[in-house]
Amino acid sequence: MVTSRSRPISMRRGEALLRRHRGPARLLFAVAALVTGTIWLWSSSFVGLLGTYRVQDFVVNELWRTADSNGWRASSSPRTYWHPPPTESESNGYLRVRCNGGLTQQRSAICNAVVVARIMNATLVLPELDTNSFWHDESGFIDIYDVPHFIKTLKYDVRIVMSVPKTTGRGKTKRLKAYKMKPPRDAPVTWYRTTALEKIRKHGAIYLTPFSHRLAEEIDDPELQRLRCRVNYHALQFKSNIMKTSSDIANKLHSEGHFMSIHLRFELDMLAYAGCIDIFTPEEQEILLRYREEHFQNKTLVPPDRRFIGKCPLTPEEVGLTLRAMGFGNTTRIYLASGKLFGGKRFMKPFKAMFPRLENHSIVGSGKPEENTRGLAGSAVDYMVCLLSDIFIPTYDGPSNFANNLMGHRLYYGFRTTITPNRKTLAPIFMDRAEGHASRFEERVRQVMFNTHFGAPHKRIHPESFYTNSWPECFCQTKARNLADRCPPDNVNDVLESQFQNRVDIEELAGGTEIAKVY
Repeated sequence: MVTSRSRPISMRRGEALLRRHRGPARLLFAVAALVTGTIWLWSSSFVGLLGTYRVQDFVVNELWRTADSNGWRASSSPRTYWHPPPTESESNGYLRVRCNGGLTQQRSAICNAVVVARIMNATLVLPELDTNSFWHDESGFIDIYDVPHFIKTLKYDVRIVMSVPKTTGRGKTKRLKAYKMKPPRDAPVTWYRTTALEKIRKHGAIYLTPFSHRLAEEIDDPELQRLRCRVNYHALQFKSNIMKTSSDIANKLHSEGHFMSIHLRFELDMLAYAGCIDIFTPEEQEILLRYREEHFQNKTLVPPDRRFIGKCPLTPEEVGLTLRAMGFGNTTRIYLASGKLFGGKRFMKPFKAMFPRLENHSIVGSGKPEENTRGLAGSAVDYMVCLLSDIFIPTYDGPSNFANNLMGHRLYYGFRTTITPNRKTLAPIFMDRAEGHASRFEERVRQVMFNTHFGAPHKRIHPESFYTNSWPECFCQTKARNLADRCPPDNVNDVLESQFQNRVDIEELAGGTEIAKVY
């Protein structure tokens, strides 16, 4: 797909020249020669052309807008017949899951849990969040997400209850005990249709823990993939206090114009995991090595090699240098989403010198101590502000982490601009600079950074995650030639409601109970 943004800048300038100059043949010939020469110069020295501030500013101004959608829009509604969830008597049993990890890892797990419940024709118990071990707080699903909205949005897809029901036997009433299982990592759909289904039918309930990355991302069923999107982008809505705080911060930042958000993944756990310790003091290196030994698999890593192959998150200074090379000025307003940065203020000092207008939810907020800007809730606020920003930049992307999931949400939210630094390609450029070889540094950085899609629709290629790029399954094209890409009819919700209501009527006639009691 070729868009106005993806065409070479020199070609666009040449086209403008041809439109303006309609004089005699000799003049047209001269202009044509000029255009040809300009294109040749671009092809032979792309970065040299981008070195002018006029062209830099033009490109940067373009990036504040959403990417070209080429007629695509988000749509995760079913495209084929979608039968209602089972009644209580038809359900194969109750599914409990415990979602571990950070905010977006939990979101992915919740999406997977809904899909698994659909696959198994089971009743989903409201997912549990393991917040204490990671966040050291007691927040649960009901503290972070709007539960009534979650259940109502998914009523056409799965039956959801607040807890496993109680059973009565031998004169005693007790809660049905769920059989505990640990699913394989990235388990295929067949595992849930065989092994897990056998256990849930036998015991009446199963408890899957831990439940992170326990369902394969690539499923050969677009309807199940669309269900993931309905959960992630429609059903999982944060509680009103979190949404209000996020909206207030974004509005305050937008009141002065555009703003970008940066997920600065320069924290203890990430640096220890990646094995990136060579830029720290001996004391800091000892802390990182000890953390790695305690929390991650024993594996010999060579720090310079890790950096050279792009396995290290960008440092704050490297982020600043990249932005400056792209043409962003020191008046650019930046929202930082990050945990506690490792290494102290010395790593932030160069970044602040280049871009002094830095904010986070503590600085730009009301100034009053807010419970919803700490722990898991604080991460949720960061997530929403980054979603609402004009430009988002991740400094490290990995499976189901904050940045990857957010990039997918921004794509779904209207192809909002995301600038993804290619760490592997940038690494030798930064390493050369650190060794004193800074010749053509900014030109080399620009050549890397302008060679990206900036959030436009693009084919998902491994190892890109479905949660990072759900195109084309969760999108449709308004004027599609391909039948599979056409948008669903406008009355799809009416059809689902009719089918759902028929199922409810049948259950009530049979003497059944309510489908999902929220509280």
